[in-house]
Amino acid sequence: MDKIPKMNVVHKLEKRSLLIAINCVCGLSIFFFGYDQGMMGGVNNAPNYLTTMGIGYYDAATVSPVIQHTLLQGGIVSIYYLGTLIGCLVGGWFGERYGRISTIGLGAGWAVLGATLQCSAQNHIWMIFARLINGWGTGILNAIVPVWATETAEHTSRGQFIAIEFSLNIFGVVVAYWLEFGCNYYKGGYSSFVWRFPIAFQIAPLLFLFAICWYFPESPRWLTKVGREEEARYILGRLRGETGADLGKAEAEFQDIRNVAALERKTAHNNSYYAMFFGIGSGKLHTGRRVQLVIWLQIMQEWVGIAGVTIYAPTIFRIAGVDHDKAQWVSGLNNIFYMFSTLICVFTLDRIGRRWTLYWGSVMQGIAMFLAGGLSKLGQDATAASDAAKAAGNMAQAASLHSKAAGYGIGAVAMVFLFTFTFGATWLTVPWLYPAEIFPLECRAKGNAWGVVGWSVGNGWLTLLLPVAFAALNEKTYYIFGAANVITIPMVWALYPESNQRTLEEMDLLFAADTPWNWDAERNFALLKEQNPELVQAAARGNSVVDPETGLPQQRRRSTRGPGLDVQNRFDGDESPDEKGIATFKHEV
Repeated sequence: MDKIPKMNVVHKLEKRSLLIAINCVCGLSIFFFGYDQGMMGGVNNAPNYLTTMGIGYYDAATVSPVIQHTLLQGGIVSIYYLGTLIGCLVGGWFGERYGRISTIGLGAGWAVLGATLQCSAQNHIWMIFARLINGWGTGILNAIVPVWATETAEHTSRGQFIAIEFSLNIFGVVVAYWLEFGCNYYKGGYSSFVWRFPIAFQIAPLLFLFAICWYFPESPRWLTKVGREEEARYILGRLRGETGADLGKAEAEFQDIRNVAALERKTAHNNSYYAMFFGIGSGKLHTGRRVQLVIWLQIMQEWVGIAGVTIYAPTIFRIAGVDHDKAQWVSGLNNIFYMFSTLICVFTLDRIGRRWTLYWGSVMQGIAMFLAGGLSKLGQDATAASDAAKAAGNMAQAASLHSKAAGYGIGAVAMVFLFTFTFGATWLTVPWLYPAEIFPLECRAKGNAWGVVGWSVGNGWLTLLLPVAFAALNEKTYYIFGAANVITIPMVWALYPESNQRTLEEMDLLFAADTPWNWDAERNFALLKEQNPELVQAAARGNSVVDPETGLPQQRRRSTRGPGLDVQNRFDGDESPDEKGIATFKHEV
């Protein structure tokens, strides 16, 4: 393939080895994303940072930070998410026009600029603008990397590959935390190095990502969309294999992509962000509905409690009665448990599906948050009673109450551990995978960008309010998170169709129903599959190993399409087989 540079890895690797290489590049970007998120937790408590930014000061007597301007502290954290919101919209537009690889290069370069400005900030205004720029680069990467990953992976293992990448995301959080923990010992923790070096550290993986992304293959689906079919077919052949049991897989998938690209091309002029948000001109593609689904899934991902636990974990543990030094250790251990929990999702996501993964996550997380709030309150009350008994000279009672307070504190900490462990195995991955799966090829990058918009809104809103909420509500903040988990269960059950074990090309059929309800989507999907057997063939060639809803092995079925199901179609004599294959659905779109 002369059109693809000789240095591209697609000429040297194939099948699983090529997919793993692509996954490693995606993982590097996701690692940076996790590192960048986890980094501010330690930066927020660095004494020199507090005084340099005018946020507060460090009280040596109590060995804890004193925040005088909570809104400014939250604003510096949350302005990053305004940057990601802008960046993801730019990244989605750029990715549709110039391809996935070029967009990754743009995002990495822009993030390097933002990180450089952050680590050299001299005041809060400088830091605010630097965070905004850094967020812009992150938003570009977040908009395009999951799309590139899902467009190259097979539909039977798509979830597994994304789950592996998000294991690296939490590894980034862990690296950020323990790097900052170690830096705290430099010159007693009062040097600017304590916060400047961790910020600068992210520049290294970003430069490496920028350098290597150009040697990787473009998405075959994007290439097909822009008419570069020869390159797309070659890359698909290298990804799926062309010999033995793999013979025919790449060709079937390529024909599916061509068919659906032809189907969607009719709506290409209606793929502006404005038209997508309101579903203008999308017909049976129902793009507006998909946009709303991914925005709210990402918003709820933050409101189930992870933003608070990640950024304000030391504060949470202090509320539970754990002293400052122990809180730092406990937070670090919690992040390690969080990282290992993501491996559960690697093995379950493609077996039990996206919906059941979210269900059990919401149940366990809700229980953990409500119990964490109750136990924290009991711990604080016992501590106050212990202090009162000690002041009254009743040392025996004070010791007994102090022991109770410690027990309640341990219980609250255990609930936070349970929450993060469950989140890592469930809600961490699905809200990032779902937007990259469900949108039409014509606007997939922009569609995924809408998911990042939801994440940015949820994160920015929450991180701005969290300092105020913890100051005003203390442990009652947990109850808000618990209630959010309860809300997500009926939300997912009623509105979110299952994408597991379905090809990206089948998603247009899955969202063709005129109502937003999941049960109507599934019923309509089954009907359209029978009416349009030529439209999507790859999933019918024995590649789908389990039923998307039950996780059980599924049997291939013959089409039972009756003559009355496509009575509205009339084929002209000069139509090609591909045109006939999409006719039944196309007349609705």
